[in-house]
Amino acid sequence: MAVAITIAGEADAEALADMLAALAQELGGRDRFHSTAATLARHFSGPRPFFHAVIARDGGTPAGFALFFPHFSTWRGQPGAYVQDLWVSPPGRGTGLGERLLAASARHAAEDWRAAYLMLSVDAANSGARRFYERLGFRLQADDRPMALDGTAFARLRCVEALA
Repeated sequence: MAVAITIAGEADAEALADMLAALAQELGGRDRFHSTAATLARHFSGPRPFFHAVIARDGGTPAGFALFFPHFSTWRGQPGAYVQDLWVSPPGRGTGLGERLLAASARHAAEDWRAAYLMLSVDAANSGARRFYERLGFRLQADDRPMALDGTAFARLRCVEALA
């Protein structure tokens, strides 16, 4: 059976949650993973969804996905897409499915918001993923370091009043 890739929607939230959980497990972060089908479905809906996704199915069985959202580079002066997550089931690895998922993401982003590039982060310990991305032409951005603000620090910053 040929693997079909389609744009995911709210009805795919359960399949996406299951595959995200598998990705978190593989990366050793299952204890930090908190997405559910309900949270994904909620953020898929509305006039401005928070993310887009493409999903691969092999005979109806989910085989992989890419989750992405709009990104804008002031340095490039153009919109792009940030790929938050890419996952292919073990039987699909090495078949070109990951590249097809990224290509479908790029096409969707280019058509929907005129994206001209893809950005992503790769797990530091996942050397196989890094080689895969480099083979496609992705390159490390040596001058960028991902940083996060969440939890109480995020709540504290939200409470800072804007200057008048």
